[in-house]
Amino acid sequence: MFSSLLIANRGEIACRIIRTARRMGLSTIAVYSNADRDALHVEMADTACRIGPAEAQHSYLDIDAILDAAAQSGAEAVHPGYGFLAENAAFAEACAGAGLVFVGPPPAAIRAMGSKAEAKAAMEQAGVPLVPGYHGADQDAARLEQEAGRIGYPVLIKASAGGGGKGMRLVEAADGFGEALAAARREAQAGFGDDRVLVEKFVTRPRHIEMQVFADTVGNAVHLFERDCSLQRRHQKVIEEAPAPGLTPAMRTEMAEAALAAARAIAYVGAGTVEFIVEADRQYLPRAFYFMEMNTRLQVEHPVTEQVTGLDLVEWQLRIAAGEPLALCQDQIRCAGHAFEARLYAEDPTRDFLPATGRLDHLVLPTESDHVRVETGVRQGDAVSVHYDPMIAKIVASDENREAALRRLRMALGATEISGLATNLEFLGVVAADPDFAAGAIDTAFIGRHRQRLFPRPGSASDTVLAFAALRDLLSRAAGASATAAASTDPHSPWHRTDGWRLNDTSHTVLRFFDGSRDIAITAHYRSDGFALDLPGGRIWVSGRLVGNGRIEAEIGGVHRTGTVLADGLDRNVLVDGRSHRLTLFDAIAAASADEAGGAHLSAPMPGRVTSVLVTEGEAVEAGHALMVLEAMKMEHTIRAPAAGEIERVRYAVGEQVEEGAELIVFTDA
Repeated sequence: MFSSLLIANRGEIACRIIRTARRMGLSTIAVYSNADRDALHVEMADTACRIGPAEAQHSYLDIDAILDAAAQSGAEAVHPGYGFLAENAAFAEACAGAGLVFVGPPPAAIRAMGSKAEAKAAMEQAGVPLVPGYHGADQDAARLEQEAGRIGYPVLIKASAGGGGKGMRLVEAADGFGEALAAARREAQAGFGDDRVLVEKFVTRPRHIEMQVFADTVGNAVHLFERDCSLQRRHQKVIEEAPAPGLTPAMRTEMAEAALAAARAIAYVGAGTVEFIVEADRQYLPRAFYFMEMNTRLQVEHPVTEQVTGLDLVEWQLRIAAGEPLALCQDQIRCAGHAFEARLYAEDPTRDFLPATGRLDHLVLPTESDHVRVETGVRQGDAVSVHYDPMIAKIVASDENREAALRRLRMALGATEISGLATNLEFLGVVAADPDFAAGAIDTAFIGRHRQRLFPRPGSASDTVLAFAALRDLLSRAAGASATAAASTDPHSPWHRTDGWRLNDTSHTVLRFFDGSRDIAITAHYRSDGFALDLPGGRIWVSGRLVGNGRIEAEIGGVHRTGTVLADGLDRNVLVDGRSHRLTLFDAIAAASADEAGGAHLSAPMPGRVTSVLVTEGEAVEAGHALMVLEAMKMEHTIRAPAAGEIERVRYAVGEQVEEGAELIVFTDA
């Protein structure tokens, strides 16, 4: 076994690998860009080497910089994690050329699966079922459109060299093929340096089920059962689970055999994931699945497999890379219980899951236990930048069966608190509580099909939210008055009293909050053991104490509750049960701010780079016409005309960076 390991990655995966490597007695070496100088993975590692500026192209994707770091630090092995260079055959070869152990498959295996078209040809020869499609070398746009017509709409255009939903477009009809192809090619080129694509039949109501496989250097190969990754947005996974609900033993056996056949066909070594599309309407029938792709690396969702098998997949990777045989035979590997993983992202679900940037002003993650596991690479106060994947954490919950594991997940999400930027936390909680999700009735279109109930309009603040907001200010005022009295020369002055005392009146105070357009007055009556609050729903007794970091331990209506109220000026962000609600405390001195000007503005929905300008000044366009394309976090976002009108001015050119909210195009309605 080698003694030192460089992790050629960042964030939660680097932290994850460091934990296992340290447990195995290995010295760990982190690499970091200028943006990650103070990152958690840098703090955790034994040694850390700077490799370049914030842009991934000049740091985490710079092979020479990483090899220089390995040489300077004395690393003996390199783990690529996932993403960045994890599936780059040239990087694997470069590591071997530098005398480093590459913790991953041989370069030939990476290349065999690196091209989706070549991979599908190899799988067809190995007898693995394939989705009908075109995977040919002729990339002429007319030929691709012709093949799409032959296959039959709807079709998927997919980047041949990629994954993770980048360079992928669903085309419902022939008239949308040209625009979708151009967008897929641009995104594929930006994300993978290769604009080749393939075209496949889109399976209606598809489930995304993948098999975890491992192979060693002496010819042994095993599977570690399956994961269901069907819950997706923008072709990217949201919640994964193991095992897959509703999968019959016969289907599981067939898929496992196909996955192992795929691995053996390319002489695979190490950890790999064979991904299949399963027809949800035919999932109980034989061969109702198709090979999609093989990821020649560890997957983001590997913790759910670890939870149900009791195995450490990173340890298996390291031991296989060191030349050791597989630790277990197939009949020794057991799947017990059920596990979920929810991906907590900085993104705005109400804006089509656009990535968000900003500082994690407040971050509380669930307490880890035998049933709850948290994987993260950030801490409170860290920033989520435009340069990298916006994942904040993976929240993993497990128990003896699916129902119990889902209850654990709901509780863990409810115990999570975030403030400072947009996240999908509330959305995850809504999905986890959805009855169809609880029943396992999921496929890749689940979110789109149930959009109306998964994206409910923001409701009014509940009495519980209002009680926490009022309690925070009442307790803060009492603490401030007590501190002032203690420091006063006359601590018995009535001006220092904290019980709401009033001359010729009962002891009470009035707090006034704005909840959107609602103006809510809450009368708080002081009692020796707390307060009686007159709320919209009636009078309720509350008491509590501030325990730091905005957190309040309270008794509300006889029920013990915990929540957090974060104050920013007059704003009050109330975090309770995994949800947040923003209120504004009325200040009689401050003037009410004017309503934000309405109207349609063609502004940047996020920070990014202009990759394409599709109109010219003076051009007349119809509603929905594509005007400009932005790229952020390796994903494309098309700016479209909100109505028929004319382009007065284009403010940015291709290649320019824009900030969130920047006006991109001056547009006049017709």
